[in-house]
Parts: sequence; C-alpha cells; structure tokens
Amino acid sequence: MKNCVLVCGAGGFIGGHLVKRLINAGYWVRGVDLKRNEFSTSRANEFMVGDLRDPEIVKAALVGIDEVYQLAADMGGAGYIFTGEHDAAVMHNSATINLNVLEFGRDAGVKKFFYSSSACIYPAYNQTDPDHPTCSEDSAYPAAPDSEYGWEKLFSERLYAAYQRNYGIDVRVARFHNIFGPEGTWSGGREKAPAAICRKVAETPDGGEIEIWGDGKQTRSFLYVDECVEGIQRLMTSNFEGPVNIGSEEMVTINQLTELVMEIADKRLRVRHIEGPLGVRGRNSDNRLIREKLAWEPSASLRDGVEKTYAWIAEQVAASQKVQTQSA
Repeated sequence: MKNCVLVCGAGGFIGGHLVKRLINAGYWVRGVDLKRNEFSTSRANEFMVGDLRDPEIVKAALVGIDEVYQLAADMGGAGYIFTGEHDAAVMHNSATINLNVLEFGRDAGVKKFFYSSSACIYPAYNQTDPDHPTCSEDSAYPAAPDSEYGWEKLFSERLYAAYQRNYGIDVRVARFHNIFGPEGTWSGGREKAPAAICRKVAETPDGGEIEIWGDGKQTRSFLYVDECVEGIQRLMTSNFEGPVNIGSEEMVTINQLTELVMEIADKRLRVRHIEGPLGVRGRNSDNRLIREKLAWEPSASLRDGVEKTYAWIAEQVAASQKVQTQSA
C-alpha cells in the first residue's frame, strides 16, 4: 500500500514542487494550504484549502496520514522579513501552525515529520564578513538570529526535537538556504532576491536602469528548487535526523547575481544602489554535514537555475504587461 503523506504549504513555491516529486516517487499525497497553487495546477491526489492555524482544519488534514512534510509558514523575502513591520504575524502564524501540526499529528498517529527550517536561524555575529560567513550546523548556538523569522524557526526546531524526545515520533529537520526557481513569487513584495532581480531585468529595456538594495556586496548562495526537493526526499528516507543544511556552496555577491541575470537576458543595464532591508552581510551553505550523512549534496550550477528561472519570470512579466496594455 502507498504511504499517505500530507504536504502543509502545498499551495506555495517549494510545497508545490515537493508534491510533484512525491507523486513521481509513488506516494499518495494530500496537500493543504490557505490557497491553491498560483502558477500551476497541483498534482496532489487531494487538495484542501484551509488555514493550518485552525485546529479543526489540521485535524481533518491529518486523517489517514503516515508522514507529514511541514513547509507552511508566514514568510517572504527581505522586503517582508527584515522591515520589522510583520514580526508579530510571522512569529504567531508560523508557531501556531507548527504547534497544531505536531500536537494533532501525534494524536493522529503520524509516524514521521519533516520540518523546513531556515538558514535564518544562524547567528548574525557569524555572518558579518561577506567573504567568510560561518553557517555550519553546529554554529547555531549561542543563538542570535538576525530576524524574528529566524527566531521562530529556531524555536520550532526545538519544538520538533522536544516532541521527538518526549513522544517518540520520528523527525527530520532541514535548514533551507535561499531556494529559487520557476513558479515562485516574483512580485508584490514577498519575492526573494533572484526573483526580484529577474523581474527587474525582464521589465527594463536594454540600456535602462534598475535598483538594487544596499551596495550589492552582500553575499548569498542560492539553491534551485529541484535540488531542494531532492534533498528533502533523501533526508526523509535516511536514518539521519538533522538539522542539516540544504543549500548550495556557490556563493556570489548580489552584484554578481545581477550581472549574471543581465548576461542571461542579453541586456546591459545601469545599476543604482539604494537603501533597503538587507539581512546579514554574508551567508553561504556549509555542506560538510550533508556530504557526510547523506553522501550527497546539491551540484547544479547557479547559472543553470537562473537561466530556467529568468525564462519563466520573463514570460510572467510579458503576460502581465500584455494584460496592462489591453486594459489601458
């Protein structure tokens, strides 16, 4: 009999891609989210539209489920997370979801849980040097995340660990590092850096100007979504509990990422640096532990992922501009 799995956050970017991966692997999948997938039709066997902050929705979603993949969260890019304007909602909404999923999942007899944590849990004091950030899994404490989003993720990591210790449930925890790709948010304020830069380049005529927050020398690594869901599945089918980084070690500055997108788009644009929310100065996945424990790590190049992502976002921009022209 097929394992029955629940994907919380199945209407979101990573959740939508994970559903496809699980269906292809032969699982029976129920998805649940506040909304359906914005850019494609979910391949889930069953999809519930509901609020995971509501205990009754969570109880209904868990009926007959063997494994839970918990990716639902109140989140977004720097323009949402680092302004401070959404801190209470981010912490309350995400913590409530995790408390509900764990407590009612335990009651329902769920055998295994996956929890998607974040590189945002790592201490800000280890990420001040853009060229040499420290993001190994054992560097998480003494804790000092740079955002309330990171603090909530760290709290929830401990929540899952406590339920594992006290109730004997099986838990896997991964810390995602800047996942990107097609079918992700690309406008509206919650998009992350790769999508925002792809959108700005796609919207701007050759020779024009785009704006980048900060001096552009801040560093990050970005992981294409297909490799993220591969890592999730490898972790869930392994004997390793985590937490473990799922990310790329190909670190770039935001300026370098912008140059890459312009090169792929075959455009030369002026870059104007402006003030904006930035997060830490440097961040890069440390993949030593995932290599050791799973004998695997992400290997696709940033360019490969950006080429696919830019092509998709350019299509979205063109379609949006066509609609605006027709309604003008």
